[in-house]
Amino acid sequence: MKKASTRTETKGLQEALSKGIFFYLYYVLFVGTCFDTMKILGLMFLITVSVQLQCDRRQIKATIGEELTMACSYDQMYRYNKKYWCRGSSRRTCDVLSDSDNIVKTESKRFRILHYKSRRLFVEIRALRLEDTGVYWVGIEKPYADIMVSVDMEVTEVPVSKPDLWPLAPLAHTCWGRPVTVRCSCTRGSSVGYAWYQHSQRQNTPLLSLAESDLRLDCANVEGDSHFYCRANNTISSQTSSSLSVEVLVVAAVNCSYVIHIQDYPMYQCALPTPTPPVTDGPQSTQMTRSEVMHQTINIIGTDQPIDSSTWMGFSLWYTVLRWTLLAVLMAFLCVTRIVHMK
Repeated sequence: MKKASTRTETKGLQEALSKGIFFYLYYVLFVGTCFDTMKILGLMFLITVSVQLQCDRRQIKATIGEELTMACSYDQMYRYNKKYWCRGSSRRTCDVLSDSDNIVKTESKRFRILHYKSRRLFVEIRALRLEDTGVYWVGIEKPYADIMVSVDMEVTEVPVSKPDLWPLAPLAHTCWGRPVTVRCSCTRGSSVGYAWYQHSQRQNTPLLSLAESDLRLDCANVEGDSHFYCRANNTISSQTSSSLSVEVLVVAAVNCSYVIHIQDYPMYQCALPTPTPPVTDGPQSTQMTRSEVMHQTINIIGTDQPIDSSTWMGFSLWYTVLRWTLLAVLMAFLCVTRIVHMK
């Protein structure tokens, strides 16, 4: 009884579906308005186009400077038809940027179509810019009406990374009141803006110091213990650096003494009273790299004098003599061993 009931229900469902399709076609062909008919024809056209030309991307989100490749496949009957990549808000206003015949405009060499006559084509885009945001089309030339598929592309700024801080001269120069410039820089990001802030000791609200990447510290602007940080930002992101602290040892207009503490840099101390500063070739005009500064930063607790170079020279000479002596002993041993074996 249950099987018979199931068959009856299935048969009734099939009949209802057939009647629905019949009445729908009857309405479209004989009763429906011209607008309804156009909607059906447009839907059929879109389905046909999607079968004749398909791309793996219809929406692209990328950042400045990126390179990307879009793959498309098409029907075998259009194997020898010309393919192209164009830009425009509509099919009629599409400006061709590249095609399969390698006819490329001078200003659009960043776009290229790679056509392999195996139902596949690739669109390569290099060095993306903000102005590349817009509507693009992949097209196949065909009599009467080209086959075209739209692609929406949005190009944004590269998000900024956490900014790093490093001094442009050895930090130990602060022991003698010399100015030291600390640079703020990001390893990643486009159109990055920098600003330095100083934390107030009386209130938590940060005070704007200056809107640039370098912070100059000297006796004139270091009057007491303070904390600074740098902020990097662009139109889509913002990052804050680690804190930089300044400890003032001697307050003076000229011959002051202070210590700068930066995260991930060797700690140093200034001996009081501060000894005579080391002789330099000139003012702090040469910018040093981060590794050079870390190498020269003094890391001896209780003193900020550089290690005596004569000690290292004596050690180097002693090591050289020992090495050559061992080599001579080894060569003599090998010669004696060979003579013994020959006898």
